[in-house]
Amino acid sequence: MPLYEFKCHDCGIFDAWRSLAESNHPANCPTCEQPAKRIFSPPTALLSGSLRLKTENPEPQLVKRDREPKSPKVKNHNGGRPWMIGH
Repeated sequence: MPLYEFKCHDCGIFDAWRSLAESNHPANCPTCEQPAKRIFSPPTALLSGSLRLKTENPEPQLVKRDREPKSPKVKNHNGGRPWMIGH
């Protein structure tokens, strides 16, 4: 069930858990019980620890290799799987 933001004319902004079927219906303000309209709020994107954005240096850095990568060696199959030759 998503969390939506609503704005009461008198009390301000509040959050309410609503089902998708009730997402466009007005919600009652928890303070004054007046109907409030839903306002747009961007979705929250949570990143795991390995995907955290680094704000230290936003520019991409050039990375150079010391040597060229080795080309793959072709193996000969002498077994009973002729369809696997070259893989």
